[in-house]
Amino acid sequence: MSISAGNAMLEVRGLTLHYGHSQILHGVDLAASAGEVTCVMGTNGVGKTSLIRAISGRHLRSGGDILLDGETLPRLAPHQLARKGIALVPQGREIFPLLTVRENLETGFSTLPKGDRAVPEEMFELFPVLKEMQHRRGGDLSGGQQQQLAIARALITRPKLLLMDEPTEGIQPNIIQMIGDVIRTLRDEGRMAIVLVEQYFDFAYDLADRFTVLRRGEVILSGAKSDLTRQSLLEKVSV
Repeated sequence: MSISAGNAMLEVRGLTLHYGHSQILHGVDLAASAGEVTCVMGTNGVGKTSLIRAISGRHLRSGGDILLDGETLPRLAPHQLARKGIALVPQGREIFPLLTVRENLETGFSTLPKGDRAVPEEMFELFPVLKEMQHRRGGDLSGGQQQQLAIARALITRPKLLLMDEPTEGIQPNIIQMIGDVIRTLRDEGRMAIVLVEQYFDFAYDLADRFTVLRRGEVILSGAKSDLTRQSLLEKVSV
């Protein structure tokens, strides 16, 4: 299934990014629809995290356009893009270690109208361990628990677009499986587009509806899972 401009929640057109005199991204195109998982893949250092951070406003893009739900986004700060509906689960999680689990979740309230500033019960249904530990400090949680907290904090903002950067990194297998189940649930609800940067091939291949493969800051393969063989994709991401 191809994504047309008419049904893509996210459209990235010709995105370029520079660090000083080095060009990191070269005219990257990407599209992601609500109710789908779009996976960005490639070896280390090809620009995957830079792409995600540019979409979320953490890196200032040099050129190109980003559209969210049909609206062309100017270069905005991350908190402004969060109010537009873009949520990032960053690599390394970046939870606040001295705040409690509940206080970490409540940091997502800043993007919401005052009447919507509550932690919905469904958040604890997705992540039961967070309900048990909501009064524990974030820094006391295991890596897998912190990853669940980082995802939940992003979801508190009620995003249209959820960006996830290496959510399985350093996580034990049972938690990886649980995170995969959560991503499937969010996809099947159909309310948001999910863009997943992932090195763990089997996890990514199992979850994704579409793939974009980067090499040296350029897209070398893009398409629906139904149009790509597992072997052809594996060859592209392994080079």
